[in-house]
Amino acid sequence: MFNKILIANRGEIGLRIIRACHELGIKTVAVYSTADELSLHVKFADEAVCIGPPPSTESYLNIPRIIAAGEITNADAIHPGYGFLSESAQFSKICAENNFTFLGPAPGIISAMGNKAQAKKTMKTAGVPVVPGGDGVLSGFEDAREKADEMGYPVMLKASAGGGGRGMRLVQDGTEVESAYKSASQEALTAFGNGDIYIEKFIKNPRHIEVQILADVHGNTIHLGERECSIQRRHQKLIEESPSPIVDEAVRDKIGTAAVHAAKTVGYVGAGTIEFLMDKQKNFYFMEMNTRIQVEHPVTEMVTGTDLIKQQIRMYARLKCPKYLQDFKLRGHSIECRINAEDPANNFTPFPAKITSFHMPGGKGVRVDSHAYAGYQIPSQYDSMIGKLIVRAKNRDRAIIRMQHALEETIIEGPKTTIPYHQAIMENEKFKSGDFDTSFLETFIYNPID
Repeated sequence: MFNKILIANRGEIGLRIIRACHELGIKTVAVYSTADELSLHVKFADEAVCIGPPPSTESYLNIPRIIAAGEITNADAIHPGYGFLSESAQFSKICAENNFTFLGPAPGIISAMGNKAQAKKTMKTAGVPVVPGGDGVLSGFEDAREKADEMGYPVMLKASAGGGGRGMRLVQDGTEVESAYKSASQEALTAFGNGDIYIEKFIKNPRHIEVQILADVHGNTIHLGERECSIQRRHQKLIEESPSPIVDEAVRDKIGTAAVHAAKTVGYVGAGTIEFLMDKQKNFYFMEMNTRIQVEHPVTEMVTGTDLIKQQIRMYARLKCPKYLQDFKLRGHSIECRINAEDPANNFTPFPAKITSFHMPGGKGVRVDSHAYAGYQIPSQYDSMIGKLIVRAKNRDRAIIRMQHALEETIIEGPKTTIPYHQAIMENEKFKSGDFDTSFLETFIYNPID
């Protein structure tokens, strides 16, 4: 097992990793920008190193400074969390070159799965169902139009190096191809430094279902069920749950087997997620693989009774996947709401401000993952998420009721937050029925109460 782990991240995930390490008897090192000097991940780590000013490029994305922090504190491993450098093949490679264990996949696997077009081609060859579309990267908008004409409209143009909805365009007919291709490519180039685009057939109103994977170096690869991630805005998830209300045991076995096969195909080790689109007939199609821990991992923890961060660390310490997880049983239903410092009544405008009052809910089946506190100044330079509210209950109906009460108990004064928006969704009959898809929020009407 490791002696000391440096956490190359911030906020709630930084604090989450620190807690898991401490329970495993591992010392921790926090890195922080000057904007995060008073953050809880800095306070509760065994050691903390300032790595630069607030801009991410000068701190949390600055590889030389993170490596230097690891060297001066004698860390033997680096955990990237999610976001920032978590899916950087270059960072994984540099960690290895400097004798740090990178708590993520090898550089080759990150590169293979990070290139969405190549990943899709790999999965198709392996027999994993994929969204119909052309193989590989498009050579230009003329190539895009030719392939779109062949497969029929509507189609999706997607950034090969993309994620989070960026570099993605829906094309309804041939007249839209050129402008859609150029804007998607430029957006992808700006966001990811790579303007490559690939094409897929558009699946109308699918569900977004992802499967949690754990794999050790001894050849054991398992899945821990699925997560329902269809409640999203502009391809950004807002609410996640496990299990999915439409996935029965037969479908779970089928999609879980496909996810395990996908992970084994690329020799994956660690905690990862295989993301699928599912149509109305419950056919599912590989979309992408996330080679890191996910924001929404707590809902899987709540229904399986395992600690995914601990298991992730164990996998990279070359320990075997526990036998009890290889025959897991889902226990109840879990829902997670992402609490963001945003104004949902004003197009979700970020609302960085000082938190003047902060009270989190409690009780049976209620969990809060947050780095915020009364007096905390939310930085304007980073993601607006200030916490995650997670509940578990015997079934989905009871989980919704528990979440409603937990949201009522949550008090955050100072910034505007997404709490009232989540409350409105929990009261929505369509959401309660479980009969929704990724288009849910397009027709959802939010009436804020002043």
